[in-house]
Amino acid sequence: MSASAYVTLETILGAFTLELFGQQAPLTTSNFLAYVDSGRYDGSSIFRIVNPSNQQPEDPVRISVVHGGTRPLAASNLPMIELESTLQTGLSHRHGSVSLGRDEANSAEGDFFICIGDQPHFDHGGARHPDGLGFAAFGRVCAGMEVVEAIWSHAGAQEYLSPEAEIAIVRAYRQRRGV
Repeated sequence: MSASAYVTLETILGAFTLELFGQQAPLTTSNFLAYVDSGRYDGSSIFRIVNPSNQQPEDPVRISVVHGGTRPLAASNLPMIELESTLQTGLSHRHGSVSLGRDEANSAEGDFFICIGDQPHFDHGGARHPDGLGFAAFGRVCAGMEVVEAIWSHAGAQEYLSPEAEIAIVRAYRQRRGV
């Protein structure tokens, strides 16, 4: 896979662009691009906004993320993919990093999250997931981080937004060249 691909997500609060690191995380990048190219993100949403004050009390690690895309286990999702951990890719979860959500080690689909602030506990060996394998960082916000931060500011009292409070992703598309 080539060095980088660029994807813009247009939301009702504005647009932001992701740089995807295809050389470091080819499987995860290909999966994300398959969701983009098939239109599965068009009409989806940011459905979860997590900050330290609205997390479940039993969560031992406090995080700050914007989480969206397709819902886990949705019938229209593509097959689950193998985890490309940060140990394999050399990437880390920094402010603006984009990563795939997962439950089990090889269960990532089309839901993704963007880190607000550095989040090393998502990396391999981190404490966010009990198995210690971490999550699959595969890119970063390269334009429009102020839009992502504006979305994050819409967090409610609960990390999962009510359906009427979700932030719509109007469309997602590839950029023909870097931003």
